[in-house]
Amino acid sequence: MKISEILTVDSVMLGVKANSKRQLLQELSKKAAEVTGIFERTIFDSLLERENLGSTGFGNSTALPHARIPEAKKVSGFFARLNAPVDFEAIDGKPVDLVFMLISPEGSGADHLTALAQASRILKDEATCDKLRQAGSKEEICALLNNHD
Repeated sequence: MKISEILTVDSVMLGVKANSKRQLLQELSKKAAEVTGIFERTIFDSLLERENLGSTGFGNSTALPHARIPEAKKVSGFFARLNAPVDFEAIDGKPVDLVFMLISPEGSGADHLTALAQASRILKDEATCDKLRQAGSKEEICALLNNHD
């Protein structure tokens, strides 16, 4: 599974404003609901349930929230760059400003794990993260993310 198969320009958010992890997850859920047609509250509750197991704050000011949702038709990726970092209870204690979120169908075991692995490789690459922070458009961000395929 390639990033280009799960992420589109419409799935990229720039200049996201959030004061907390919870508010950030709400903003992400709102965007995911627009794109997938799944109820925003269903997405938010699923993300929150996963976060309650342990933060998906990845380190390097990045996070990879994800959830499996029965109503999801396919694996969908979303990317957000925040205006200002928020505390995400990340493993390294640093606030988060780059987020890659995944929504997957409940029975998407291998596809979900492959997409998580792809996204985590991107978020672990400091040079790519620096470029994502400097990118001027959604199209540029999409191109950077897809270049990791």
